[in-house]
Amino acid sequence: MIYDVAIIGTGPAGLAAAIYASRAGLNCIMFEKTGMNGGQILNTYDVDNYPGLPSISGFDLAMKMKEHVDKFDVIKVDDEIKSINIEEKLKKLITENEEYLAKTIIIATGANYAKLGVSGENQFSGKGVSYCATCDGAFFRNKVTAVIGGGDVAVEDAIFLSRACEKVYLIHRRNELRAAKILQKSLLETSNIEVIWDSVVTKIEGDQIVNGLQVQNVKDQTISRMDVSGVFIAVGTIPNSHNFAEILDMDEKGYIIAGENCETNVPGVYVAGDVRTKQLRQIITATADGANAVTSVERYLVETSF
Repeated sequence: MIYDVAIIGTGPAGLAAAIYASRAGLNCIMFEKTGMNGGQILNTYDVDNYPGLPSISGFDLAMKMKEHVDKFDVIKVDDEIKSINIEEKLKKLITENEEYLAKTIIIATGANYAKLGVSGENQFSGKGVSYCATCDGAFFRNKVTAVIGGGDVAVEDAIFLSRACEKVYLIHRRNELRAAKILQKSLLETSNIEVIWDSVVTKIEGDQIVNGLQVQNVKDQTISRMDVSGVFIAVGTIPNSHNFAEILDMDEKGYIIAGENCETNVPGVYVAGDVRTKQLRQIITATADGANAVTSVERYLVETSF
């Protein structure tokens, strides 16, 4: 069978793409290597910024999206794409045991937040440990929080949190920030932000939820404890794009280059969600990408003869 569109990944971008493709009457197949639909939001304790569904758990939101897809005749394959051949008009997707043909491909493989790798990080993920201040900052209103990192995202997160939190610590391993100068100026002028220089977090502590950090000064090796209710880790993200490294154009960080129309440099191949170059990586922008990608797919199918 030749599918109109093959979707790789079943996070919000992939699920939205499946809904839009099905409603457009396209013959659609989806691939998910983990066997679980939802992507990163499965690990999100509470989502409060998806319109119309306030204070829903990430798992429940993912299940609602999956249930929506299940209304349609989308073929679902729980298998990992090992390689793809996109040189011809008909694209070939190869798993461990099968080969599939599709006229178009939407890559929605997402990205993973880079982790610190310290004790307590995994234990308290979603229970005080977050990788997205704009997603979870509202839960820490009038509380003390810490942001870890020194780039643009870390500084922006600290400034964002300062509007609601009683106090924000920015912990950075060096004695200068990498962030843009205008962001640094805003940060240093914000009264309830304190920068902890030359320091690294060695442990995240808590009971049921986070209640503190162990912080080590990298110059004199002294260790101190810091009382916080939330920890926002902003040390980068890692796009899940390695399978496409020699096929598609990417930026220096490995994100697949595409604009709002989700078109890559290869005709018939589109990218949606966190793996795409973009300003904001959130659930709502991922689902928007899924819709845009399918719109581009439809146009391509109309203009291309097979």
